Amino acid sequence: MEYETIIGLEVHAQLNTKSKMFCRCSTAYASAPANSYVCPVCLGLPGVLPTINKKAVEYTIMTALALHCTVSGSTKFDRKNYPYPDLMKGYQISQFDAPVGTGGWLDIEADGHKKKVGITRVHLEEDVAKLLHRVSAEGESYSLVDVNRSGVPLMEVVGEPDLRSPEEARQYLIKLRSILRYLGVSTANMEEGSFRVDANISIRPLGETKLLAKAEVKNMNSFKAVYRALEYEAVRQRKAAAQGKKLIQETRGWLEDKGKTVSQRSKEHAHDYRYFPEPDLPPLELDTKWLNEIKEGLPELPEARRDRFMAEYDLPLYDADLLTASRELADYFEAAAAASPDIAAKEISNWLLGAASGIMNAEGIAITAFSGKVSPQGLVALIALNNKGTVSTATAKTVLGRMFATGQEAAVIIAEQGLGQISDGGEIETAAGMVIKENPQAVADYRAGKEQAVKFLVGQLMRATRGRANPQMAATLIKKKLEEG
Repeated sequence: MEYETIIGLEVHAQLNTKSKMFCRCSTAYASAPANSYVCPVCLGLPGVLPTINKKAVEYTIMTALALHCTVSGSTKFDRKNYPYPDLMKGYQISQFDAPVGTGGWLDIEADGHKKKVGITRVHLEEDVAKLLHRVSAEGESYSLVDVNRSGVPLMEVVGEPDLRSPEEARQYLIKLRSILRYLGVSTANMEEGSFRVDANISIRPLGETKLLAKAEVKNMNSFKAVYRALEYEAVRQRKAAAQGKKLIQETRGWLEDKGKTVSQRSKEHAHDYRYFPEPDLPPLELDTKWLNEIKEGLPELPEARRDRFMAEYDLPLYDADLLTASRELADYFEAAAAASPDIAAKEISNWLLGAASGIMNAEGIAITAFSGKVSPQGLVALIALNNKGTVSTATAKTVLGRMFATGQEAAVIIAEQGLGQISDGGEIETAAGMVIKENPQAVADYRAGKEQAVKFLVGQLMRATRGRANPQMAATLIKKKLEEG
């Protein structure tokens, strides 16, 4: 029997606010000592009163609007009751029946087709404390509680079960993360825990509507992990169904090192969270004027910017997609294009996505760190020198590496290190004669009809001149000397 995979994703994103959701404690806890950014409110002590972080509400509204959600003029907070050691109050302040946004969508491209994925809701809540699991010298397991994270604003984006493959799920997450970063509402770094994904996956016989029992998969800290976990689950569930085994509704954890999911707990019965309105927080009436101001202030989003790059800069889809995946990279490209209108946008794109990206990948840095050493204006100045023939392309790439290492301008590096391109015919002819004399076998190969030998000799000449010789002139002069005999 053929089965169809059904996937729905729940994404929790920590918001980029300076203070926590319901108190004034700082959210900059990442490298802080345990339990140092805490107060009676985020400790959940009796008698304290929470206050709402307006910026967190604004960021959630921005996200809901960017995801084409309907934003109601009225929203409220609720108590979600469940007992767990990382929940300081014994309940979480969340939203139940009146979320900030509902009924949106996100367009994705995956598996060779475009698709509109529904967004059920976007709501706001508080994060929980962090449990640190340890084993004593005697082999006894225990857990420590770090409350620094408790109360950090947490936005949840709940997607409809519209995804049909692990690749669609990955593209959905990539697109959603890009939007959050463009908006500036979250760093959305999975490895840091500011972008966390729970994936619900089930299967059903092809052509039918009734689903078999779903599994909720947790503990995935990268897009690759999400893809692999869903791929594993799709196969596991199909094998179980084929063998006549009953699938149960459960929570499963992803084990990265073993490449598989394992059962954590059964979810045969829905948990009764006993939601009720948070008595310490009044309902929020969202002013229409404020909502309009937020909507008008939304930045140009990735898809719109990609389309504009193709129209305005005549870039191919491939380049425009890569350049607009990051708001900072897109900003860098536009600054470079504005700095030198005479240089083709495609040429700037080639340098950014080629040599510059090579440096960033090797150093493990983003464009923000790269731009601290090589400004957009500095990059196009180098490209201009390459186009004028001041330096060869190979040398220009070397100069770019030195610009990043030293922070110096291209012209300074070229002058100080004598890297200017040699276009003097006499000097190159002398070097060509030397190369021909030192490589008799290549000369013999050429005279035996092997044209590739010329490329080898040109390479030797470029090496002898430290990449400074004009490559076209070098090839012409070497051929001339070979034909002269």
